[in-house]
Amino acid sequence: MSNEDAVERTEDGRYLVISGRKWRASDPGIPPKLRQELVDELMNARREIGRGDEEARARVHEAKLALGERGQPWWEEAREDKLDERIRAAIFTLLRKRQGSSICPSDVARIVGGGGERWRSRMERVRQVAASLAADGAIRVTQKGHDVDAHNVRGPVRLQLARMDPREQD
Repeated sequence: MSNEDAVERTEDGRYLVISGRKWRASDPGIPPKLRQELVDELMNARREIGRGDEEARARVHEAKLALGERGQPWWEEAREDKLDERIRAAIFTLLRKRQGSSICPSDVARIVGGGGERWRSRMERVRQVAASLAADGAIRVTQKGHDVDAHNVRGPVRLQLARMDPREQD
């Protein structure tokens, strides 16, 4: 049983009630394994804040967006700009959690798509957001280990954080 399951919830299940205060619950449509990865990254970022890393606050915000605890409520029909914001947050949160590994866009679609098979309807939007992030140089889109143009590629792809140019590192 997770901590979230052990606390009181509002009747509609949308909020947790902790010490009389309401907090938005995580999106229940996120598959448990992916939800746990997002929570792990959230907790890692919170620990970094505790160690004095104020930049980790942005990581906390992104993880909470990915979980559906911030941004547009997960129970509302997603506006395109808010959906894109949550997709970006899910991409970066998973990439940080998996440190140096790649992710499948379908994992992101499963996070933002809700329960059941609805995630499939989000795949095209996830690929569009990934293509935009790749065009900005934030991530790489690869197929069989080679960089590809995310706007034109067909078939399965992977997403990775972009490698920094050694001249840009401290």
